[in-house]
Amino acid sequence: MSYNYLPLDRKWLHFSQIKNLLDFNQHVSITFDAHERILACREYLDRKMAEKDRLFYGINTGFGFLQNVKIDADQIGQLQYNLLVSHACGLGEEVPADIVKLMLMLKIKSLSYGHSGVQIDTVKRLMEMYNHDVLPVIYTQGSLGASGDLAPLSHLSLPLIGLGEVYYQGQKMPSAEALQKLGWTPLQLQSKEGLALINGTQFMSAYGLYCLKKAEHLLAMADMISALSFDAFDCTTEPLREQIHAIRAHAGQINTATTLRKYLSDSAIAARSKDQVQDPYSFRCIPQVHGASKDAFEHVLSVFIREINSVTDNPNIFPDDDLILSGGNFHGQPLAMALDYLSISMSEIANIAERRTYQLISGQRGLPLFLVKNPGLHSGFMIPQYTAAGIVSENKQLCTPASVDSISSSNNQEDHVSMGANAATKCYRVIENVEKVLAIELMSAAQALDFRRPSKSGRDIEHLVAAFREKVSFNEQDRVLHDDMKAAVNFLRNYRIPEDVR
Repeated sequence: MSYNYLPLDRKWLHFSQIKNLLDFNQHVSITFDAHERILACREYLDRKMAEKDRLFYGINTGFGFLQNVKIDADQIGQLQYNLLVSHACGLGEEVPADIVKLMLMLKIKSLSYGHSGVQIDTVKRLMEMYNHDVLPVIYTQGSLGASGDLAPLSHLSLPLIGLGEVYYQGQKMPSAEALQKLGWTPLQLQSKEGLALINGTQFMSAYGLYCLKKAEHLLAMADMISALSFDAFDCTTEPLREQIHAIRAHAGQINTATTLRKYLSDSAIAARSKDQVQDPYSFRCIPQVHGASKDAFEHVLSVFIREINSVTDNPNIFPDDDLILSGGNFHGQPLAMALDYLSISMSEIANIAERRTYQLISGQRGLPLFLVKNPGLHSGFMIPQYTAAGIVSENKQLCTPASVDSISSSNNQEDHVSMGANAATKCYRVIENVEKVLAIELMSAAQALDFRRPSKSGRDIEHLVAAFREKVSFNEQDRVLHDDMKAAVNFLRNYRIPEDVR
């Protein structure tokens, strides 16, 4: 396949395409089919607008509680302009660049179906923004995840009309300045366009896809790091035997046990006889715990792939059926619940990783206390476990579901909301925390394994440790471990398990 650009239309978009978009810095483009459907929908809407005394929500009426206020024909453009500027009420931190790019792409994708009524120039400008890296400044707070992601998508759309701020050529600047540099003229919005732009679930969806992409990598790394810890703690492989997992046939559990057996199949440490009969749950139950998180991941992924292949603005226009229907596809409930589930499932990956780290520093199985020579004079790996424990506790607090909350808005017209945007930003923080805890386990397990020398673990594990040792050396005596931990996080983020290992 070509890695030059991602085609966007009504065809199903797959997770692999999302990952390629970010990994290969692709451009985006609507297809001819999408172009024609957008034109046809706009032409249909223009014909309907010519009919006298017909009210269409958000097209020639006010919004939300103001739905019954009729807007004069000569004020339709002003209505859409006002919508964008009045709803750009974001606060908080700035949304990361990769997530902004996903938001732009997903908005183009949703509009490409031809059910939104936008003019083709609006879609083209969104594509130009994406392909020229003109990235709107968007904020994490402001969406209730129900009327769509109103505030974030308003900030996404402000540059279309020459307002707001963007990052361009590495600099943050007013949108008007970036447009002038590019020779672009601000757009004049037509009927329905403001609503089509800011109704939708693209903020929640973009966060979810980003978290899923990162979670997929962390789940794979968690298996490999746990296999390293397994040998470093000199565990027995009996709990990994195929027969155990065949009689409790959860797919993630079977996958994890198979993966760990593969990593340990050529390990001299794993092959030797053990003194203990059983190991702690954090080792013995790796397949059951990691596997449950993998099964949750697959469910959440299915929800998000279905969502990004949907139209989520309102009203929806159906030219072939001569219908303009007002509904609620912008409500983020499916995403809110899935994001909460992903947070919980990934938090457990960190939870069990911290427990393995704790066991490794405990002075058992022939390992020195706190994994350092001459403990007492040296504190060794005592405090990285503190850090991991604090992060795991933070994750437990973040995993309180956002989706169980609702606060009425718009004068009680919008009386049930999903809070999916909060679920999305919390999930992002959880995923970032999981990465840190796994990095601490990796650092601790590599140190423990070096105390097993000259005995060797499996080929794939030894390859991981050798690569890690190029970035973080064996700890002979106390030093500033913050630097090692930062290096471990960076290593984990960028390490790619070889294809022949997977």
